[in-house]
Amino acid sequence: MIDFKFGSRVYIMGVLNITPDSFSGDGVYQDVGRAVETAERLVEDGADIIDIGGESTRPGAEPVTIEEEIRRVIPVIKKLSKRINTPISIDTTKSDIARLALENGASIVNDVTGLGSDFKIIEIIREFNAMVVLMHMKGTPQTMQYSPNYGNLIQEIKDKLRDSIEKAVKGGIKKENIIIDPGIGFGKTLEHNLEILNKLSEFKEFKLPILVGPSRKSFIGKITGAGPDKRIFGTAASVAIAIKNGADIVRVHDVKEMKEVAAVSYAISRNGEK
Repeated sequence: MIDFKFGSRVYIMGVLNITPDSFSGDGVYQDVGRAVETAERLVEDGADIIDIGGESTRPGAEPVTIEEEIRRVIPVIKKLSKRINTPISIDTTKSDIARLALENGASIVNDVTGLGSDFKIIEIIREFNAMVVLMHMKGTPQTMQYSPNYGNLIQEIKDKLRDSIEKAVKGGIKKENIIIDPGIGFGKTLEHNLEILNKLSEFKEFKLPILVGPSRKSFIGKITGAGPDKRIFGTAASVAIAIKNGADIVRVHDVKEMKEVAAVSYAISRNGEK
């Protein structure tokens, strides 16, 4: 069991995209050795978790087959798990991928559908006593950015997350193994993303760790005009605000820089609560 001490500091989840079509252009594709080296560098830079994904969830991304996803991620997880002690998260919606990842050294399943895609994934998470990230997404990667709208954004996200939590617990997943993610950029407009970051503290009502993933997202580009690889300062601002408003984990590409941002943001915001 992973011994996270939420409430004592903010944890950094480093992103490792093993895809040819990552939105941020950082995908490590068809080279297991390079992928493992990249992950090891993220750990050296301060990552507390490595999140490995073999299927892009950028807006408009097409799904890949189970066979292709296995080919992309499992050899990396198998090799990496023998070289680092840092927890490995598998970013997948498929139960077959989750099982193979957990069998080969992963300990967290990051499901962007909040257990809404493959019901068997619940059984796998329970069987391995793994942790799970339940994210909110409106629609699918293919449709989520087609004019997303909400009557009450925060309430609707909370309602969907509550459903996912109940589904997990009823399926035998321990509540202490659950992390929630409001899904920045997944079926959200610029204004929606800003509102989520501003009102992140409202998700504390679940009394569960909150993960936020603003790194290099398009809403930052819409504000600054910067391309994905030039959004580090916008990401830093988003991370700082997220931590001020209660984030326990931040999922980022630029681990070394965001580790410092997180440390200072946490020290300032939590000191102010005393």
